[in-house]
Formats: sequence, C-alpha cells, structure tokens
Amino acid sequence: MNILMPQLGETVTEGTIITWCKREGDTVQADDVLLEIETDKAATEVPAPMAGVLSRILVPAGQTVAVGTTLAVLDSADASATPLTQSMATTTAPEREEVAAVPATGRWKREPKFDGARRPLSPSVRRLLRKNALDPAHIVGGGRDGRIRRSDVLARMGNAAPAANLLAPGERLVPFNRVRKRIAEHMVRSKSTSPHVLQAVEVDFSGVVAAREKYKAAWRERFGVALTFLPFVAHATCRALAAYPSLNASIEGEALRLHADVNLAVAVDLNFEGLVAPVLRRAQTLSLAGIARGIQAMTQRVRSGKFSPDELTGGTYTLSNSGSFGTLITAPIINQPQVAILSLDGIHKRATVIEGETGDSIAIRPIGVLAQSFDHRAIDGAYSAAYLRTLKGMIEARDWDAVVSV
Repeated sequence: MNILMPQLGETVTEGTIITWCKREGDTVQADDVLLEIETDKAATEVPAPMAGVLSRILVPAGQTVAVGTTLAVLDSADASATPLTQSMATTTAPEREEVAAVPATGRWKREPKFDGARRPLSPSVRRLLRKNALDPAHIVGGGRDGRIRRSDVLARMGNAAPAANLLAPGERLVPFNRVRKRIAEHMVRSKSTSPHVLQAVEVDFSGVVAAREKYKAAWRERFGVALTFLPFVAHATCRALAAYPSLNASIEGEALRLHADVNLAVAVDLNFEGLVAPVLRRAQTLSLAGIARGIQAMTQRVRSGKFSPDELTGGTYTLSNSGSFGTLITAPIINQPQVAILSLDGIHKRATVIEGETGDSIAIRPIGVLAQSFDHRAIDGAYSAAYLRTLKGMIEARDWDAVVSV
C-alpha cells in the first residue's frame, strides 16, 4: 500500500515532512503514527491505515512535496505468520532496548497510556517516554487538541540537559509547541511586514446593555446562544466597513484588493494553549442572531479540534475580544494579509459627561474601548479615525431593540 501526502483542506496543494516516527523495516500496527506533516494551515500526524511493515520511505524529513505524492510503501502483515512470530516481528532492536530500560530509581516505570489531561498517547510516544523515564504531565503537546507527539518528547529531551545547569530551583523550561511556534512566526512576520498604527475610541454601550438585559433570556431559549457584546460589535463592524472598503482589504504587491464580502475572522483562545481566527464568511449578510450562532459554532469546532483548515483562511477583517478579562485597551497585531484588526476590550461602568440642550451633566454609563491596528501602507490615520467614529455612532445610536427582536 502506498502512503500518500494527504490534502488537509480544499486549498492545500503541498505539505512538508516534519519527522518520520517509523523507520524502514519497522513493523507497525494499524493507527500507529507513521510520520508528522505540516502544511501552511495545519500540522498533523499520519497514522498507519493497516498493520504491516514499512518497507520503503520515499520522501525524507524536511522535504516539501505536492498533495498525492507517494511518501512511503507499507506492506501488509504476513497472514501466514504465527502469533508468536508476529509478536517477535513487531519488536525491532531499538524497541527491545526500550523494553529493557529501567529508570535510575531501579524501579520499573509502566508505559504511560495518557498524558496529564487524560489525552491518549500514541505507541511511539509511549515507548519514548518509558525509555527516558519522562512524565507526560511535564510535556507540552503540539498535536491536535494538545496531544503529545514524538517530536514534542524529543524537544523536551533536547532541552533537558542545558535546563539542569541554567534553571534556578523551582523553575522549568517549557518548549514552544507547534501551535505556539506558528503563532510566533505569524506575529513576527506581520510586525515586520506592516507598519502598525493604533487608534482607539471610547464607546457608550448603554443601548446594547439595555437590549441585552431585555432579551437575553428569550434569546437563549430561541437561538440557543448567549447574547454577548461581541455579536453587537461584529454586526456594526460589518455595516461600518461597507462605507470604508479600504479596511476590508488586503495588500497585493503595490495594490490594494478591496473585497466584496466581509469574511470576518474572530480570534479564539484555545484554553491558553494558542490562538486561531476562524472565518465567518459573508458576515455582512447575516442577522445579529446569525452572527452570534456562527461565532459560537466556530468557537466550539476549533476548541474541540473538529474543524477544517479552510475555516482559518480567507478572512478579510479580524475581531479580537479580550473583554471578558476586563482589559482596558489592546493593540492587536494584524492578521496578514489583511490591513486592519479591531480589539473589543472590557466594558466598565464609568462616570461620563453627557452634553444636553440645557447644559452638561454627569452620568454613570457602560463605557468600552474599541482599538484598531491598521497597516499604514494601505490607509492613513484620518481614514481609520473616520471609520472608528462611524462604528462608534452605529453602536451608540442604533435601535438595538429592533435588531435583537428580529
């Protein structure tokens, strides 16, 4: 059987071999991890589709090849082999050394089947952990749903020696997992590509708060989602961008591509293990309920790992929401190749001046900050400021009762 480079998403055309977890001549069981690959959208493990012998590896680690390329040849297991012969065949010389390995304590350490969060470990990872007497609870996994891969264990082993000499008592060295590495690369590339400028406005959310209090119970019962602040901001953002198309855009060479649709990317935290931005397509056509349900569905999929890599591509403008943590203002980094990103921070009750026909007064209002980072190559400060003023006006003056009750 030929092992092919899989297609991880409709627009993926190639992938890179990160590492081979098996060697030529190794006997493997069905679902054993053969290799790890990475595309421009995701990193994943490729399991063996059946039991057999990995007879040939055709593409070495580090090489990038097209989708559908034959990576290796897996011969089926010899059906005539006796159970004893099969058992002996599955233990190569290196594995026999692993079985014989005993931790320095002199006590046998059982091969762990799960990590500290009860996520299953692949056979190759289990053997490597056992051989080196490593505790999986102390290793950060870079696989799907935070699973520990062989490369994560090897990275931990590579850092173990210098850490012993450099770390103070109580300190530990936690290597970046693959998700964190990709985020770091993306953020550094964005900062080096785009001249970032930050602008922010204060927004009175009184109308939004009143609508939420009035409809939140019925909303949850009708639509099955919580009525948070984010859908309100997203709804207004889509409509404000219609008047400022140069913000719903991407840079291509020395030109600005103005997109017809608002494909709204929404930053989602992966339980402090990383950050991704799935895309809500044609968000400008959705109702408030459609936006709220779409955001919740995307969030659930990416946090459970049940999403397509294509869901992370094609965004034209990004929303980042740190408001639940009570932040004051955030300077977000642009999601390339987009030209702007908006941060919604905490909404707090504050004393503010209210201008009236009979004079000014002081009132307690829910005030939040909307902060936009924009690419100064694409637009100037006046354009961004005008957009923020329009967005602020829409949130403050819109008849949200009419919008929510639809």
